[in-house]
Amino acid sequence: MTAHLTATDAVRPASRTQTTGIAVALLSALMFALSGPFAKSLMDSGWSPGAAVLVRVGGAALIMLVPTLIAMRGRWGTLRRSSKVILAYGVVAITGAQVGFFNAVSYMSVGVALLIEYLAPVLLVLLVWARTRRRPGILTIVGTIVAIVGMVCVLDLTGAQTVHPLGVAWALLAAVSLATYFILGTRISDDLPPLVLAGGGLVVGTVTVALCGAIGLLPLAFSTADVTMLGVQMSWLVPILALALFSTALAYVTGIVATARLGTRLASFVGLSEVVFAVLASWLLLAELPGPLQLVGGLGILAGVILVRADKYALDLTPPPGPRPSPSPN
Repeated sequence: MTAHLTATDAVRPASRTQTTGIAVALLSALMFALSGPFAKSLMDSGWSPGAAVLVRVGGAALIMLVPTLIAMRGRWGTLRRSSKVILAYGVVAITGAQVGFFNAVSYMSVGVALLIEYLAPVLLVLLVWARTRRRPGILTIVGTIVAIVGMVCVLDLTGAQTVHPLGVAWALLAAVSLATYFILGTRISDDLPPLVLAGGGLVVGTVTVALCGAIGLLPLAFSTADVTMLGVQMSWLVPILALALFSTALAYVTGIVATARLGTRLASFVGLSEVVFAVLASWLLLAELPGPLQLVGGLGILAGVILVRADKYALDLTPPPGPRPSPSPN
């Protein structure tokens, strides 16, 4: 009886931890999903994608500065040891993914851009295959084929809603950045606090975008014109504050916490809800919805990604037990 009670008591905390983790992961996915509609409302009023990224990461970096310093609690040695991870996280997972995604939504709908970005697991399959010379499992092969067919449907090459080639190129850049982020996640040390990773990465991302803008590599165009969401005109400050506070600061922190509670595989499955949230948010906030064939293709991509992620081979990038990855960078 004592042993039974001990086992039961051990299961309950684990179950509560997983339930809480799923709730936090869903919140993170929702916050990330809102970034597309918020940013697109700014771009429709005269903002450049680079400017939208700059205010998003810069505002979030300011919001998280004090909490990040508190989380450090004198762990400057940890910061030095993790400097390469934080730099790569800021340049690739934050800057690369967001610049690619925001440029993509300037050419296509938010939902379609995000669906293309979520081909990242398929790119990981190809990378693992090339690195290990091991043939993927059957689930991975089937999932990859299904995702590629879905991609063709999303592009709708023969329909009225054919997407712009530049939009596809930017979305693929976001996908490559997302795939790199998954790889980067396996190198995060356990003693690196989530707030430090997110806050440090946002500072690096802000500096990167600002430098690219200063040298003319990333055009920065701002506007104080009103934006339109939900069919209503409102101040440009509304989407900016929402981008920085909710879709960046809160999204990154909750995503990292959720992954720490759930582990890579389950957190990545729950993270797929971001696509659904993004399509619904774009529909409600911008009256923007992919065409029927694109929606079918989107379901194909999601099904393919689910199959790929169900196969342990697909994301087995580093053989030794390692650190946890951080959340989706959008």
